[in-house]
Amino acid sequence: MNLEWIFYFAAAIAFIASIKVVTGENAIHALLYLVVSLLAVALCFYLLGAPFAAGLEVIVYAGAILVLFVFAVMMFDLQGDRPPALFQQSWFSTWFGPLVLTLTLAIMLAFILFTGSVDKEIEAGIVSAKQVGIALYGPYLLAVEIASFLLLAGLIAGYHFAKYSSQGEHL
Repeated sequence: MNLEWIFYFAAAIAFIASIKVVTGENAIHALLYLVVSLLAVALCFYLLGAPFAAGLEVIVYAGAILVLFVFAVMMFDLQGDRPPALFQQSWFSTWFGPLVLTLTLAIMLAFILFTGSVDKEIEAGIVSAKQVGIALYGPYLLAVEIASFLLLAGLIAGYHFAKYSSQGEHL
């Protein structure tokens, strides 16, 4: 069975959610749309024959890094002094967009999994976790370590710039 329509539909969802991330005024809403975008990209990876990359996309990006983003939003108080948007808007208007896009992705993934319709070409090109680990920690070890130091430096710099002095103003 041809699954190209699911791939293009998931890509369209990722595109729409990414636009909502960039154009959103509320940081929490942008994070919700970012979760949807990352899940759609994970479905695209799965359909391209990279289930390991799809799993990493969900676990690492949609899980761990988004928790870090939510922590940063709470720590840096990016909403300012105004009350949280949750109390200004109804539940429906806050969660409707991400909920519809996520349910659409879940229905497409359930269709793929329960019909067992995976192209034979996709199954032939599966990359194992061992192959990814050997590639990352073999010739690309220095690049992985440099990326981890850059992420740590960015986190420390963000904390320093958002920290308040004893008089209450930004440093």
